[in-house]
Amino acid sequence: MSILLYFILCLLPLALFSLLFMKKSKQNLPPSPPKLPIIGNLHQFRGLLHRYVHDLSKKHGPVLLLRLGFINMVVISSSEAAEEALKTHDLECCTRPKTMASAKFSRNGKDIAFAPYGEVSKEMRKLSVLHFFSAKKVRSLRYIREEENDLMVKKLKELALKKSTVDLSQTLFCLVGSIIFRSAFGQRFDENKHVNQENIEELMFEVQKTGSFSNSDVFPAGVGWFMDFVSGRHKKLQEVFVEVDTLLNHIIDGHLKNPVDETTLDRPDLIDSLLDVMNKQEQDQSFKLTIDHLKGIVQNIYLAGIDTNAITMIWAMAELVRNPRVMKKAQDEIRTCIRINQNERIEEEDVDKLQYLKLVIKETLRLHPPAPLLLPRETMADIKIQGYAIPKKTLLLVNTWSIGRNPKLWENPEEFNPERFIDCPMDYKGNSFEFLPFGSGRKICPGIAVGIATVELGLLNLLYYFDWRLPEEDQDIDMEEAGDATIIKKVPLKLFPVIHH
Repeated sequence: MSILLYFILCLLPLALFSLLFMKKSKQNLPPSPPKLPIIGNLHQFRGLLHRYVHDLSKKHGPVLLLRLGFINMVVISSSEAAEEALKTHDLECCTRPKTMASAKFSRNGKDIAFAPYGEVSKEMRKLSVLHFFSAKKVRSLRYIREEENDLMVKKLKELALKKSTVDLSQTLFCLVGSIIFRSAFGQRFDENKHVNQENIEELMFEVQKTGSFSNSDVFPAGVGWFMDFVSGRHKKLQEVFVEVDTLLNHIIDGHLKNPVDETTLDRPDLIDSLLDVMNKQEQDQSFKLTIDHLKGIVQNIYLAGIDTNAITMIWAMAELVRNPRVMKKAQDEIRTCIRINQNERIEEEDVDKLQYLKLVIKETLRLHPPAPLLLPRETMADIKIQGYAIPKKTLLLVNTWSIGRNPKLWENPEEFNPERFIDCPMDYKGNSFEFLPFGSGRKICPGIAVGIATVELGLLNLLYYFDWRLPEEDQDIDMEEAGDATIIKKVPLKLFPVIHH
């Protein structure tokens, strides 16, 4: 009874403050659906957020204001508004909101994704680009992508000979996980007794679940903390963080105990490079790289890289099977342009010959951007977007999923039609605000080159060596979505591979 009384006493002043706040504002704020005191629009949230705000934007406009407890959130769903936010006002919108989960997993802003804008975030991006994301580094790691794809093809051929269906979702998560594990950590999964593929995938999804907004983020201190404590959210967040930190400690300790020599497989790798930077730091440097910074970079690369790349390939294969015309055209191009002997494997440079495959990937990213709302931003100053006042410390989301399905920008937007990109100047590098799968501006995803290289080679191998059929019991592919920050195919993609001769 005392707990309930405490909770009610906390809520009463919040309710009065909320009512005063709602009446006081005379700014030209963006349109908003009706909201309640204290909770704002939280009671209206249902289903997948990118679809929910898409429907709201159709009713209220492409710049939409929602209130999450005591936080303002503006959702942008037009290319014009996105350009203002990510280009015109990029400097004022290039930091991240600090949440309970982001503070925990980023070790108080010591990673790439959630470091507040400033010198630390700039240095972190520089280090990650220099040692992992640069074009030179991406090219140097192509042999890993080729070897892992070759291993995947051999396993799929064995299953095809047994006439077995394949869980392609699981296969592609495993492929990307193996590529990134070797590229970043210099190890295969079977070389580290503390790591296995299933545990990594489960951990990745747990991070996403616990990483969303909590009561502590949207209600004032005390009330929000109490609600999260009672619900067990604090405990769950700490448990998942400990799992992530334990994994990273095992990997880093392995590098410290076993320095690089001629027997190590794929080293020096990202961790070796960053440890070397730490050892060579001068005393008078303004920025000091620490183990927490190293963990933040590695965690971002691994957890974000696996998810987004595998998701893109899964959606691409699902769309190709649903669209036999596009599948045939893609395979005809591949099998005409590429000739390899029986014991050879496909090389990454072969992708340059395949223009239609590149169009297929673009169209997949338009219809199924892996992170449909990108990562949230926070305004650092009062700005205006499309004439509306956006106050400082407003949470800003860009609905790239909605922009990619706008009938004013795209003819028959729900149709999977790679030909729409023929002779089309739009790219996915942040310059075309009608097409923003990786974002734009200072906070654009730094991993575009490695991501696209991984997706292109993976799809090339799947389409060259195999014809793909639905299992006899399935008449069509279920395209239902699921997820939080990233959107996966809810029902795993299971297909029947037939070896192409």
